[in-house]
Amino acid sequence: MLRYLYDRKSWIVFFLLSLLFVDLLIWIDNGVAIRGDSMLYLNMLLILAMVAFLGWRFRKEMKYARALAQLAKEINEDWVETLPSAYFYQEEATNQLLQAANHWYGHKLSDSNAARSLEQDYVAAWVHEVKAPLTAMKLAIDANRSNQLIRNIESEWLRIHLLIDQQLYISRLPSLEADYVLEQTGIQRLAALEVRELASWCVEKNIAVEFEGEETLVRTDRKWCRFIIRQLMTNAVKYSPEGGTILLSTTVTPDGHVRLTIRDEGPGIASHDLPRIFDKGFTGGNGRLHNAATGLGLYLAKTVAAKIGISLTVQSELVAGTAMQMTFTVSNAFESVRT
Repeated sequence: MLRYLYDRKSWIVFFLLSLLFVDLLIWIDNGVAIRGDSMLYLNMLLILAMVAFLGWRFRKEMKYARALAQLAKEINEDWVETLPSAYFYQEEATNQLLQAANHWYGHKLSDSNAARSLEQDYVAAWVHEVKAPLTAMKLAIDANRSNQLIRNIESEWLRIHLLIDQQLYISRLPSLEADYVLEQTGIQRLAALEVRELASWCVEKNIAVEFEGEETLVRTDRKWCRFIIRQLMTNAVKYSPEGGTILLSTTVTPDGHVRLTIRDEGPGIASHDLPRIFDKGFTGGNGRLHNAATGLGLYLAKTVAAKIGISLTVQSELVAGTAMQMTFTVSNAFESVRT
């Protein structure tokens, strides 16, 4: 109500000035004989009439505004069809503007989605095409492992393979919900498959990988879970010193959740960098020392983990290494969303 009165202040000021002007004319004109109490009565009567008029206009004009404000809180895909009915011309003009804006932005969004879909299809096709020569290179490497030069090339091949595979998963990320299968699987088995993928890199840096704890079943999607483990393992190998050790341990929390911890002996992460390590593009102090850091690995891991019901946390101190923890809850929240 106060906002309405403030918006109509020009009306109120005009009315009061007009009333003051009429009073002044009556007071100056000696031919009009009105007593003071009669003039006061007349002024109060007109002011009350103005208040009643403002109350009526408030209910009339604010009906549309309130309906529009309520629609803004409960907006959905069909919001244009639920626009409040217009009574005044300016309300009708507002509805026309909103409908035109919705139509225009709908076309822009459709064009943007089409362009994005085309780009994603192109990237996915390119990744699949480039995997063919990479597979041929891998066969040639496996056939000539006795050659030290070929073994050196294998580590570089692995880096290219990981980057291309990461790009493939990035292109699939928007449609993750349609490419997700929940199943019981052993978490250490999945981790072992990723360790095997990174074996040549570990051999190059003389890094040992050890497992601790018993094999534990979790309910998750194997492919996307392996993708998360791959990002964490890649970081662990990248920042581990030569001759270091990476420890993968499996534990069960008191409330029944399964936790896989990947611990390295790297330089650790500064406390002021910890809250930002999952941000897109953030490389931190260690990333600046390793020019290969892109700031995408942990961001993608966190994004995928949030989508498939895995909690991803980190514990680290400078010069004390880093421990990345994947926690699988007893009941997968993503499963309840899908059902």
